[in-house]
Amino acid sequence: MVEETKRSTTPPPAAPGPAATRGRIDKRRAILAAAEAVFTREGYTLAGIDAIAAEAGVSKPTIYNHLGGKDNLFRTVVVEAAIESSGRILAALEAFPTDAEELHPRLTAIAHRVVQCQAGEKGWALQRLVYAEAARFPDLYDTIREGGTVRIVEALAGRLARLAHGGHLDIDDPVTAANQFLALISGDLPTLTALGTRPVDDAALHRAVTAGVTTFLRAFTPRAEPAGTPASVAGEDTRASGPVTAPPRR
Repeated sequence: MVEETKRSTTPPPAAPGPAATRGRIDKRRAILAAAEAVFTREGYTLAGIDAIAAEAGVSKPTIYNHLGGKDNLFRTVVVEAAIESSGRILAALEAFPTDAEELHPRLTAIAHRVVQCQAGEKGWALQRLVYAEAARFPDLYDTIREGGTVRIVEALAGRLARLAHGGHLDIDDPVTAANQFLALISGDLPTLTALGTRPVDDAALHRAVTAGVTTFLRAFTPRAEPAGTPASVAGEDTRASGPVTAPPRR
């Protein structure tokens, strides 16, 4: 007689519960925060996994298990920081006006919030880090741009297009106009902050942002045709069907 095989009474391993999942998320956050601090302080080359582990309060194997090696850790830090920064800017754009009522002060207020998101010490430190490591990570700039800058420009372009559709702005290319708006309001940031190495004076920042918005609106506010403007100046075709002849001499 064939002996009956006994079924195992050992229960299968339980799936990770909420507490275990939360603990894993918390460790990942701690590792990324520590890595960001060490990378921005030491630079990529000098930053070591040992220092990051010590700052995060975890072991080296824990870092490798969660985020892999140093290269992947660096990429993750930079990309997630860019996504976080762009998220704050996108939130600021939610209040973008949809009509021309008090357009200048409303645009200025939003522009000021956008620039404040860009002027933080953390953002500048990561930006300098990306520039310094561009040769080592040649694709990282494009990754950040697609995940951050492009999303911001597209969101801003959509809002400018709505203003143009309502006749409040004269814009042919909303994407180009969005890039120009961002350049005008933030172009002075590198000088005002010395590439993020000194605190920005809020009054100087406000003046720069206000000037940028003023220039933008001067360029894109529709021009009202003055009374009595000849039709040819207003853009109408007044060409006669026959040849134009000079008046006879007297």
